[in-house]
Amino acid sequence: VQLQASGGGLVQAGGSLRLSCAASGRTFSTYVMGWFRQAPGKAREFVAAINWSGGTTDYANSAKGRFTVSRDNAKNTVTLQMSSLRPDDTAVYFCAASQRGALYRDRAYYGYWGQGTQVTVSS
Repeated sequence: VQLQASGGGLVQAGGSLRLSCAASGRTFSTYVMGWFRQAPGKAREFVAAINWSGGTTDYANSAKGRFTVSRDNAKNTVTLQMSSLRPDDTAVYFCAASQRGALYRDRAYYGYWGQGTQVTVSS
């Protein structure tokens, strides 16, 4: 599967952004999808994940209550709605796909990655 993330940009603290990840391939609905982010000088970290049906999600503590992950298998897309953004949310955001059945937070379980989209939150 090939992934293309989009929707990043510059936003003020407290604002919202909606990231999208478009996937190619007819087997999209079989993948667990995840969002990760990487700030300058830091390791890539888990943000959110969603199972194949969209019925189960997982969030990093930093994202809980502010971010919502969803998917549309008919359109081969996964979305990360981000609100109440803070300057420490500034990072490159990546979508990723995993063929494992569970929702993993470890990037090692994700075999497919998009190119990333920059999110910058100004104070």
